Formats: sequence, C-alpha cells, structure tokens
Amino acid sequence: MPRGLYARSLIIIIAPMVLLQSVIAFVFMERHWQTVTQRLSTAVTRDIAAIIDVIETYPQDSDFAEVTRMARERLALNVAILPPDPLPTPAPKPFFSILDRILSEEITRQIGRPFWIDTVGNSNLVEIRIQLEDKVLRVIARRSQAYASNTHIFLLWMVGTSLVLLFIAILFLRNQIRPIQKLAEAAESFGKGRPLPSDFRPRGAIEVRRAGLAFIQMRERIEKQIEQRTTMLSGVSHDLRTILTRFKLQLALSRDKSLTDALEKDIGDMQSMLEGYLSFAKGDVKEETGELDLNTVLHEIAADGRLSGKKIKTSLIGRPDIVVRPSAFRRLVTNLSSNAFRYADRVEIVARNAKGWLTLTIDDDGPGIPKNRREDVFKPFYRLDEARNLNDSGTGLGLSIARDVARSHGGDIVLDESPIGGLRAELRLPV
Repeated sequence: MPRGLYARSLIIIIAPMVLLQSVIAFVFMERHWQTVTQRLSTAVTRDIAAIIDVIETYPQDSDFAEVTRMARERLALNVAILPPDPLPTPAPKPFFSILDRILSEEITRQIGRPFWIDTVGNSNLVEIRIQLEDKVLRVIARRSQAYASNTHIFLLWMVGTSLVLLFIAILFLRNQIRPIQKLAEAAESFGKGRPLPSDFRPRGAIEVRRAGLAFIQMRERIEKQIEQRTTMLSGVSHDLRTILTRFKLQLALSRDKSLTDALEKDIGDMQSMLEGYLSFAKGDVKEETGELDLNTVLHEIAADGRLSGKKIKTSLIGRPDIVVRPSAFRRLVTNLSSNAFRYADRVEIVARNAKGWLTLTIDDDGPGIPKNRREDVFKPFYRLDEARNLNDSGTGLGLSIARDVARSHGGDIVLDESPIGGLRAELRLPV
C-alpha cells in the first residue's frame, strides 16, 4: 500500500469504481452479450435450415433463382448454390471468439452437416458454407444478424465516463489534500527550527482549518514560553553578575590575601557557572536559518584540536552546504568536539551529507562512558565523576545544550562505543 494520503485516497476512489465496472462488465458479457448473440445465431441458423429444407423438399429451377430471391428479400441472406467442391480449410480462430463458437454449435445442433464458416477479421459480413448431397450452399449474412455487435459501444461509454469522472475527482481531491500537505510541511519546518513557509495559512475543509489554527496557536505558545524562559534566565544571570562584581570590588579593597584568594576562586567558579547558564539560555534564542559550509566548520574544529595538542582527523562525504541555524549549529558541534578534546588524545570526525540527512560522528580514544550512564550525561547540570575526569570549570550543561540544539533542528544525538577505543557521539539532522 502507498504511504501517502493522496495515493491512498486515489485508491479509495478508484478501487470501488474499477471493481463495480468489472462486475457490471462481467454480468453484461455473461448474461446480455452472450444471450443476445446466442439468440441471433439461433435465428440465422434456423433460416439457413429452412432454406436447406426448401431446396431438398421442393423442385427447383436450374439456377435456384426463386430460393435465392426469397432468401434475399424475406430473410436478408445472400444465398448461392456452388458446385460440390471440398470445403475450404478452416482459418485459425482468435482466442476469444464468441460468435465463431456459438454459431458453430447452432449449425451442428440444427443442421448437422459438414460446414465451414468465416467470422475472422473486421468484415461486416459472415460467410457460411454447408455441404449438401450434390452441391454446396453458400450463405452470406451481415455480422449484426448473428452477433451483438454494439457491445463495444457500451464498454466505451462505461470506460469513457469513468475516466472523465476520475479526472474530475482527482482535481477536487488534490485541492482537498493540498492544505494537509502544507500543514505537514509547516510542522516539519517548525520541527527543524526553520521559519514557516510564506504561503502557509489554514484552509481547506473545516477539520483541516482547525488543525492548522491549532498548530499556529501551539507554535506561538511554545515560542512565547521559550522567550519567557530565556528572558528569565538572562535577567537572573544579569542580577547575579552585578552581585559578583560587588564581591570582586570588596575583595580588591581587602588586605587579607589568604581570604581573598579562596574567595576569588569561588567567584571565578560562580562566573563560569553563570556563563554556562547563559549559553544554555541562548540555545533557545530564535535564530534565522541560513546556509553553512561544513568544510569551514570542520577546519575550525581541526585547528582548535591541533592547538590543544590533539591528533585529529576530519573528513566530509557529500555536499558541504547545509541549511541550519549557523550559530546554534556551531555551538552544537563545538560542545561535542570540546568534550572529545578534553578527555582524549586522538579524535576522528566524519560528516556525511546524503539523502536529506546529515550524520556527523565524533570518535575519540578516551576513557568512554558506561552504557547505563550515557543518557544521564544529557541531563542539565549532571556531571559525571567516574568514566571521565571531572573538569572543575564545567557546569554539566555542554551536552544538554548540544542535544537541545540538535532536537530543535529535528535531529538527535546518541552516544555509543567508538571503534578506536573511546566514546562515539553521533549527530543526525535532517537538512
């Protein structure tokens, strides 16, 4: 079965019509066409049998003129008496020849003498030859006298009318399906973090309009909630920065160095945490989509890795240009690669852009993460103390930000074992 709504709707319309016409055609062929042909062939054979009885029962003139006249005027048959030559060899018959079969059965049943008939071809005439005692009777009749020849007209009208109705139904169905397709495209664009199509508006049937309006309202509520959350986090971080600035000023004026060193370290940690909170909030900030060159991103990551003294290898398969939110995507890839640089000496990055999907894998040879803890590291503020060394300046938001950005683009991040011994982070996005 097709997966698309348009194709399934067409099948729902076409299948019953084809089935109904098939049943009607079969009943018509079986009952009407065959019955009419049977009766016409019976009547023609009966007329021929009557002519044979007249020829053999009553004396005739030498050229059989009277019998010929009666057959032509009364029975609409062209009759001729031929010399007693052998009958012609039967011609090959088509696979589906109802006239040939029924007419042969009737001649055998009513007359019971050797015969030869010619019903092959597109001729409007049917030739029948019957072997008599000392002569051959040749009868030429119109095909319509023995065959229901107007059957094809019924079939043509039935098929032609069905095609016209199907064409009209397809036009109307396409107009009804198009709003649903537009709604699906809008939902897909929103799921990928892209703006809605410019021509999208609720239209179509009332149920489709309600679904479109519900989608627009849901989108507005989500964007408003994200905006409120971002504003709140930004405000809290700003207020805390003000307090931290006061602390730094008081410490600068203090003369107790043993106390100020510890407090300055705590203030630095709090400053780092606030930067992480702001980065987490920025992950939801609305950003317009645009084209981004993967080669440029990979070169930047490779340069950062070499500055950190790491062995790094990058490769790209497929087209380098993708449509994403550039800043958010750079933050996503940077967070994943920085984790690999922090805990490993060797890193391999492979980007594959094919069939509408971008797959980016980052492999390292670090200590890895236990399988039962791989989902936990995506939780906000979760810091892993066992599998990887704890970075004192970390806030536990790096992978959370990365996954949020990936899912806002309609994709996701999964962690797995790396073939080079450490951890593999795999990013998959529709592009």
